[in-house]
Amino acid sequence: MFVRVLLRAAALAGLALLAWSVLAAPSGARGPRTLYRVRPADTLWAIAQSHYGGDPRSAIWQIKSANHLAGGVIFPGETLVLP
Repeated sequence: MFVRVLLRAAALAGLALLAWSVLAAPSGARGPRTLYRVRPADTLWAIAQSHYGGDPRSAIWQIKSANHLAGGVIFPGETLVLP
């Protein structure tokens, strides 16, 4: 008797988890993207320092990843996505 109740509870929990995973929607917690136009003498380090708090190295990595940059070279007039 107890095993049957336990199996039903486990099956119900599994169905609830399955329904939640299928019906869940993204929260949109990332926020809007910020676009930045590179100016003469800008560097990724300077952009990271002025737009992010903390260690600029992690912000530089995020900027490079978001913009598919292989290196650290940026050019005036280029538009960067700041995540």
